[in-house]
Amino acid sequence: MRYPKYMQNVLIGSAAALIAGGAVLPNHQQSGPVLEAATAFVTGSSAKAGSTYVDGTPAAEVASATKLALSTLSSAVTHLSGPQALEDAFHSYYAYKTEHPDEVKKPYLYFVDYGLPSTEARGYVFDMSSLKIVDGPFTVAHGRGSSTSMYGVPTKFSNASGSNSTSLGLYVTKALYAFHGHTGGQPYSSVGLQLDGVSTGFNDNALARRVVAHGAPYVTPTKAGRSEGCPAMEPARAQRLLPKLADGAMVFLYAPNQQWLANDPWISADASASSDALTN
Repeated sequence: MRYPKYMQNVLIGSAAALIAGGAVLPNHQQSGPVLEAATAFVTGSSAKAGSTYVDGTPAAEVASATKLALSTLSSAVTHLSGPQALEDAFHSYYAYKTEHPDEVKKPYLYFVDYGLPSTEARGYVFDMSSLKIVDGPFTVAHGRGSSTSMYGVPTKFSNASGSNSTSLGLYVTKALYAFHGHTGGQPYSSVGLQLDGVSTGFNDNALARRVVAHGAPYVTPTKAGRSEGCPAMEPARAQRLLPKLADGAMVFLYAPNQQWLANDPWISADASASSDALTN
């Protein structure tokens, strides 16, 4: 994630506080004010007026929480397409949660790194409250409109109806429902989870396109076939995970796509508003 100068200072301050505390665990007894503020924000406790933040801005709050999540979780996520993938995911999650706290009703984040091929495990579910991995890594499908071959790395992404492509960005989960699909000419059924895209211009047609999370028989532990744009997973995993994610968790679909990275509203969220606050 490409922070402006003031955000870089926030992150440096966060890192210093973490080092001084000697640990990244939220309950460490010697945590400083930055870590305490980040921990309060991550866990949803005491992040109110009177809490101590680096400079009192929402951007500082988001940056501190992002730093804490990265410090705690990044060592357990050993294979990514780029070093910024988790940082962009966590920042987007906390930025959206700051602006829309009533919509983020559950602490879970379903993250997929589409910079990796479909023959590699590239999906995780994180508990952003306890900062633990709920599940992963596991294989996840991408849309058939996003790659020309059955297996590989997706290179094309679209928000358009009929594109059968993956749409990058941040989503809020909605209701579960009975999903019905076809593969190899044969029908199948699974649990489905509606996704509401909140990265304007990149995935905000997801509900209309019926892009959902669901189980699919073409996803196995070792490889994932192509969907119609859905981040589909193994059927048994869908039965186990999707009810946990329904109604108020978040999904972040990442790829090292420069057009999206430069323009997604949540990757760069808070920059202008916080800059104004610092100069007033």
